Amino acid sequence: MDPPRLVTLDVFGTLIDWRAGLVEAAAAHGVVVGDQDFQAVVDHQARAEAETYRPYADIMTDSFVRVLGLGRKAARAIAADAGTWPLFPDSADGLRALMRVAPCVAMTNSDQIHGRQVQEQLGFRLNGWICAEDVRCYKPASEFWTAVASRRGVAFGSDWWHVSAYADYDMATAGRLGLTTIFIPRPHNVWGPSSLTAPDLRALAGMIAS
Repeated sequence: MDPPRLVTLDVFGTLIDWRAGLVEAAAAHGVVVGDQDFQAVVDHQARAEAETYRPYADIMTDSFVRVLGLGRKAARAIAADAGTWPLFPDSADGLRALMRVAPCVAMTNSDQIHGRQVQEQLGFRLNGWICAEDVRCYKPASEFWTAVASRRGVAFGSDWWHVSAYADYDMATAGRLGLTTIFIPRPHNVWGPSSLTAPDLRALAGMIAS
């Protein structure tokens, strides 16, 4: 297997614990979010992302209003701060280690403001943050991947590694394009075939270095 020349990473659900973040944020407004509620929010957002492009904060806001019954003002405030939701414990250290091996670029269904928030939490900047707001479409659309390839000046191939907890949003498209796919089994995930599985980002960095 080729060593990575570029590592791209999903963010919400892979670097950020978006379920814990939403549960805590909604609870502050008196709304309890169970596992089924969270999955309903994810499904609602997926349907919206398949339509004409809108900012992710708008899609999040609508999903919180329609699925969770939050007021629009509260829903918008939660959506605007989604990049402050908690990182997984291995995210920062794992990314630091991965960045010593290859450039690491976020490839994320989010907005630019979320990128600033996430990187502030990390305490360092990634080698790039390419989000739906930049490319005007959402994963799993192949156009997103084509836009990333163009912006980074790389060709599809096995030396481009993509890391995600989601086969439906990431692995299926990345695999079809010939990328090396790495599945991280976060507490909320969608399993699917991948080139490798690593328990977390720290372990992945160790696998590459060994």
